[in-house]
Amino acid sequence: MTQQVLTEIQDGVIIIRLNRADKKNALTGEMYNGISDALDQLERDNSLRVGLITGTPDCFTAGNDLVDFMKGGSITGNSPVGRFLATIPVLTKPLVAAVNGPAVGVGTTMLLHCDLVYAAPGAKFQMPFINLGLCPEAGSSLLLPQLVGYRRATELLMLCDAFTADEAKDMGIVNAVLPADQYQQHALDQAKRLARQPPSSIRAAKKLMRRASQEALKSVMAEEARLFTEMLDGGEAKEAFAAFFEKRKPDFSKF
Repeated sequence: MTQQVLTEIQDGVIIIRLNRADKKNALTGEMYNGISDALDQLERDNSLRVGLITGTPDCFTAGNDLVDFMKGGSITGNSPVGRFLATIPVLTKPLVAAVNGPAVGVGTTMLLHCDLVYAAPGAKFQMPFINLGLCPEAGSSLLLPQLVGYRRATELLMLCDAFTADEAKDMGIVNAVLPADQYQQHALDQAKRLARQPPSSIRAAKKLMRRASQEALKSVMAEEARLFTEMLDGGEAKEAFAAFFEKRKPDFSKF
């Protein structure tokens, strides 16, 4: 496993820590595979009851590493991103998240698949897919409107508004906002509480609570992945990515 994704086991909890602080934990294909490996370990190891995903103390993840992502160019199939997106929605065991600093793109959408989310006051969330000439991913086009309502989801997914930890709590994306020196420990404590519960009961409760949206989610994620991959090769995305690397505003007037 890459050193940019560290794992540790405590009292039935596997802690998955993004560890690329110099790049704001921007996710590479290797990192996606590291996360997926840890989630697979969580599922198959009966001694593991709960997963906890977090970043470095002051940063969750700035989202995809765009240079690395452009080399892979897909969120489908056996690509590292595709593998991760196929794994996280079908976890039968609880997944807890602890967030501070940037949580951009998939750094926010993955939280919609977590069962508990705790944040520090400095957490900042954003889903800038439209800004990049792309479309929502990771089931966010279904899960976010269900959670926050259609009009608020429109602001977040179409206007790509950033939002704070307190706003995320008000919308139900985050369970609680804790001081920066406490949020990771609190998330771990809650994960350990879950790990002490009867495991079959926990898995049954998760299955029942997510049952209604599971089939719809599978269909939506497949369509998101198809459109995302198609749009990645389109002119709008090429302009958006070029503007990002050239540090200028994109010009979509010709499309």
